[in-house]
Amino acid sequence: MSRDTGLDYLLDLNGFEVREDNGYWYRFEARKVAVTKGRPHGICYSLTLHDNHNQRIFGMDNAHALPKLKSSKKKYAARVVRYDHVHQNQNDAGEPYHFESAEKLVRDFISRVNKILNAL
Repeated sequence: MSRDTGLDYLLDLNGFEVREDNGYWYRFEARKVAVTKGRPHGICYSLTLHDNHNQRIFGMDNAHALPKLKSSKKKYAARVVRYDHVHQNQNDAGEPYHFESAEKLVRDFISRVNKILNAL
């Protein structure tokens, strides 16, 4: 079985913070957890970008479940519980994020952080 170097990289980033010259900063939190329906990849993560007032302005995490979503339009359809999600701003309850891999999660987060910081 081959080693998941993307997962190793994400786990190595746990606790790492980057401070920008404009006072904005971002943090990585990630740890292994038991595999569950909500966290089938076996990691719990929170990647957040904060403004110069320490308010979270963007985040990607799986710390809590999103409101249950219907998986189809049928009246008695099964409900899908998702933990992986994105917070677009400090007041956003979150929208689903399709977790593919730890490596892609880090790339998606850094890409969005760069987009936000470049727009300032």
